[in-house]
Amino acid sequence: MSAVNLDNFSKAAQSGSQYVLAPLPYANNALEPVITANTLSFHYGKHHKTYVDNLNNLLANSDLAGQSLEQIIKATAGQADKAAIFNNAAQVWNHMFYWHSLKPNGGGEPSAVLKQKIAASFGNLDACKKDLAQAALTQFGSGWAWLVLDGDKVAIAKTGNAETPLTKNVRPLLTIDVWEHAYYLDYQNRRADYVNTVLDKLINWDFAAANLG
Repeated sequence: MSAVNLDNFSKAAQSGSQYVLAPLPYANNALEPVITANTLSFHYGKHHKTYVDNLNNLLANSDLAGQSLEQIIKATAGQADKAAIFNNAAQVWNHMFYWHSLKPNGGGEPSAVLKQKIAASFGNLDACKKDLAQAALTQFGSGWAWLVLDGDKVAIAKTGNAETPLTKNVRPLLTIDVWEHAYYLDYQNRRADYVNTVLDKLINWDFAAANLG
């Protein structure tokens, strides 16, 4: 994905009033050996698909049906009576964003513009990666670590469960999924190994740069 419009990122997950499992941007085995095809088959084919199916069931005959995932997420955030809709819509979106935050033969260094913004906020890329890894490792339980654009500054955020920066007035650039199902088949309880290897080998700086807008 070379260009991204985050205001309509969910278009690939919509078909009329129904939501569909958007295709992965690479083959199931493309992220090996860091993330195996076995993990992707469960994570994408089971967990992500279940969120899509649940969302369709929850939105049947709802006035929210047919709206974009972004619209649904923002309309239901913080509303206890719509928590199930929010959780499933946000998890569909978060997972789509996560798949694009990774790429085969990723890692390395970002483009000049993003690298300059990172240096202005963190001093250098290594410091940014260290802080992003720390956010991923200190997110208690299930959740996400994010690189975001807060105003004109690149920053780190972490969210629990299905929460997402879409509701926080910041622009997500990339994310790392730290729900156990994202890594447990490959790394068991070694979350640090998963996070650091993803940052070194798979993180998609091109996607993050495109999300700068």
